[in-house]
Amino acid sequence: MRTIYRTCEFDAFYESLTMNVKNKIKYALNIISEVKVVNVKLVKKLVDTEFYELRISMDNEYRVIIFTIDNDNFYECEQIILLNGFVKKSTKDYKKEIVKAEKILKTLSYENKN
Repeated sequence: MRTIYRTCEFDAFYESLTMNVKNKIKYALNIISEVKVVNVKLVKKLVDTEFYELRISMDNEYRVIIFTIDNDNFYECEQIILLNGFVKKSTKDYKKEIVKAEKILKTLSYENKN
């Protein structure tokens, strides 16, 4: 079983969603915390980054949650940190959100050192 941590930025995104989307995200988070091997339609490594995406499809839109793990391999990870989320409108959204995720991760790393 994996432990999932949430950042303030993720919580702000989560609270902005409708109850149906929240329920779907809860279900997906339950899957990634309990199941070792997860379908690539749900979780995918973002190319040339240290991040992964959790993709939630609803109402012809994708909600993407960017997260990081404590291992090089998702199969072997035990901890997940949900960094931020966004509604995907184009592929350009990824670059901006990855930069935001990097800043959040740096802030977390700095806070843990102090």
